[in-house]
Amino acid sequence: MSSFDLEKKNETEHFEGDSDSGVRIIQIDAGKYLEVNDAKIAEGIDTLEQELQVSGKKPFLSSRWLKRPERFIWYLASLASVGGLLFGVDQSLISGAALYLPKDLNLSDSQESMVVGFTPLGAMGGALALMPLNDIFGRKGTIIISSIVFTVGAILEAAAKNFAVMLVGRIVLGLALGLLSGTVPAYISENCARRWRGGLVSLYQVMVAFGVMMGYVIAAIFNSVKGNWRYVLGSSVVFSTILFFGMLTLPESTRWLMKRGRKLDAYQVWKYARGLDSVDERQEFYIMEHVLLYEKEMAQDRWLILDLFGTKRCLRAISVAVTCSLICQQMSGVNSIEYYQATLVQAAGLSPQNAVYTSLVGGGVMFLSTIPAIYLMDRLGRRTLTLTLIPGIAIGLVITGCSFLATNLGVKLGIYFWGIITYTIFWSPGLGPVPYLLAAEVYPTYLRSYGMSLASFCNWTGTFVTTYPFQYMANSMTSTGVFAGLYCGFLLLGAFYLTLFMPETKGLTLEEINEIFQRPLTHTMHTNVRNLKKTWNALIHLRFKEVWKLDSH
Repeated sequence: MSSFDLEKKNETEHFEGDSDSGVRIIQIDAGKYLEVNDAKIAEGIDTLEQELQVSGKKPFLSSRWLKRPERFIWYLASLASVGGLLFGVDQSLISGAALYLPKDLNLSDSQESMVVGFTPLGAMGGALALMPLNDIFGRKGTIIISSIVFTVGAILEAAAKNFAVMLVGRIVLGLALGLLSGTVPAYISENCARRWRGGLVSLYQVMVAFGVMMGYVIAAIFNSVKGNWRYVLGSSVVFSTILFFGMLTLPESTRWLMKRGRKLDAYQVWKYARGLDSVDERQEFYIMEHVLLYEKEMAQDRWLILDLFGTKRCLRAISVAVTCSLICQQMSGVNSIEYYQATLVQAAGLSPQNAVYTSLVGGGVMFLSTIPAIYLMDRLGRRTLTLTLIPGIAIGLVITGCSFLATNLGVKLGIYFWGIITYTIFWSPGLGPVPYLLAAEVYPTYLRSYGMSLASFCNWTGTFVTTYPFQYMANSMTSTGVFAGLYCGFLLLGAFYLTLFMPETKGLTLEEINEIFQRPLTHTMHTNVRNLKKTWNALIHLRFKEVWKLDSH
């Protein structure tokens, strides 16, 4: 690794010193640079291929029938994203089951709130356990452990005879969801090429939305069956079993393998997941290796968690990721709507049976609205997509809140569904997937487990705050005040911060994103303000293609 004095280099660009000779200099840290020589990289790749052939290592199971990287990476992302489906299924299953289980188990209003709201509390514990589990067992191992824990929790729920067993089941299930929400996006992000990363990590949120819809379908199927909530809650075991056996066919994350010193294994996974035919892929593999070696060297004899909260580079990443996840995504009230959707519809005037059926509307809209994120995330960009959709989310919250002011049942239901559909259409493709994607991108590899743990903890903290005390908040502030006032206010406050300080990360490698956060936030702010002026000028002159320009892969 060749390092040069910072004063001798221009640190505003990632790639420096480009030449026809195929030799370039890139910055990997403040004052630290790496020489990238295409000829030496090609020679190193050839050596690794020879070592792989001599070693006799057998490829992982799924690579035996998925030979092309573009097909394999979709299989990997789709299967790992079943972890997101478990999250979505639980949201809607408990929403439908909550209409019946309080009567069967003789739950008080306080106990009902605990059954619904304490799953996020368990997930907060899972988020804290994410750090050591990811470091010890890897991304793949943690996902497998999570699927087992989820199955145990689902069985306890379905078999519960009293409040205590039900509560334990909800908390255990929450532990698994906390682990999955912080591990799956990182696992996908570390294995896929930069040109696909946004769309494939967004697949996690698509599966969350699909899970929400599936949960409402399952609740509707068992709606007229005696003891229906047991079948409803127990049905999620099917999906956790699929995740368990599916993960056995997949490899470990390339960057985790390299971090553990298993270079040949990392090369084998990279070969199948991304391919090494292009110069860009070879360069990224080489850069990834040396950046990890540098980070590992810097992390020796230190408490890594102190780096997360003690370095300016990481604090910048935290400020953006937490604002996007906790303030904008969670505190905009999405979980109040999902966990209590059937209850809210019932409060609007429908019977429990009809409330379950009408909840299908919200679940279906969320799923269909999230699908465009797969296409738009790497073409339009994370920042542009998020900020474009936030005004629509705010309008949806105001409409939803105003629906509770109506006295006529038909008018109340009409305005309510207008509000949640508007909210869902604008929330799903932007604030749905972007926070998970940002959290998987903005932290350096050696701290990614810690960063994802923090992201997951903040995510579930927001879920807990907007679910467990929701009934109390609605009673004290009215439902109108909660949706149109509290949630909308948090959303707009977070949007203001993101407008100034959220960088665009589309099309960049994880190592290039690392460089962005080496710069002061004021640098990002000046860039964003400059671009914002151009955007407003284009909007005023109706040049919409300049504002929403779609890049091709």
